Amino acid sequence: MSLQSQIKDQTIQAMKAKEATKLSVLRGLSTAFTNELVATGKTPQDELEDDKALAVIKRESNKRKDSIKQYTEGGRPELAESEKEELAILEEYLPEMMSKEEVEKIAIAKKEELGITDKSKMGMLIGAIMKETGGNADGNDVKAVVEKLL
Repeated sequence: MSLQSQIKDQTIQAMKAKEATKLSVLRGLSTAFTNELVATGKTPQDELEDDKALAVIKRESNKRKDSIKQYTEGGRPELAESEKEELAILEEYLPEMMSKEEVEKIAIAKKEELGITDKSKMGMLIGAIMKETGGNADGNDVKAVVEKLL
């Protein structure tokens, strides 16, 4: 069963269980999936491949993280809490992220492999690490590790 189908099924379950927050998040994801399909020239009835569905979920997750940061800085903890609840629901569908230690091992290996010695090639190293991790590493963690290494 595809990720998009699972989310459709869980939307129905959330409706029956009257879980308002989860229902709202899942409906938002379904809308984002439809928007992605239309943007890529497909019909809304088509289904996204799992890797593209994961990319949409990551994008939605990053939006929540950004909102949490902004609400916290703006002195609106009640709105930040709401976003945290939504983020927790989205993270159920994302693969486990790599730890900084795992990212650091890959970064050291890639740095040696590519022969990078200065900060001018930082972007190239970050790109190589992100490709190696297959998107299972947080971009902020990768950037922090690379900055520490260079």
